Amino acid sequence: MDLTATTTIRKPRSEVYAFWRDLENLPTFMTHLERVSTTGARTSHWSAAAPFGKDVEWDAEITEETPGEKIAWRSTGNADVPNTGTVSFVPAPDEVSTEVHVTLVYDIPGGSVGKAVAKYFGEEPHRQLDDDLRRLKQVLETGEVVRSDGAPWGKQARKEFPQRPAQPLSDAELAKGAEA
Repeated sequence: MDLTATTTIRKPRSEVYAFWRDLENLPTFMTHLERVSTTGARTSHWSAAAPFGKDVEWDAEITEETPGEKIAWRSTGNADVPNTGTVSFVPAPDEVSTEVHVTLVYDIPGGSVGKAVAKYFGEEPHRQLDDDLRRLKQVLETGEVVRSDGAPWGKQARKEFPQRPAQPLSDAELAKGAEA
């Protein structure tokens, strides 16, 4: 599975980079991450929730780093979910904001069957990454992840209130609203 996503955050590049580089911050906006523990200057241990109530864990190492600009990593050892990735921090054209570009490559447990079943149950990886970056933007710009009334508990409510993009009202819904 190859994923890419980008967002623009109205904060200086140094601040966005510093927040991401403190890997223990990542679960504050990545909903499937339960915990990231720093184990060395360039190593860490990760624990994440997987579809069907499973948990997965892996160790990772930073393979390339340009302070303020780029972090690349890969899983090590016998990872439950082998993965590699890169996050780049690029000055935005407005000279105030930062573009965050993420590339992530990983093996989905269960292969193509696991991918299809996960998507059926609302665990679509591309959407997850986009949602994670949206929450990163919220955390850095407002200091918190904005919650709707339907899911005020965030991660705890993930199964009861799965996130989905807003949808325009159907013609029937518009007609019903006009009658009221």
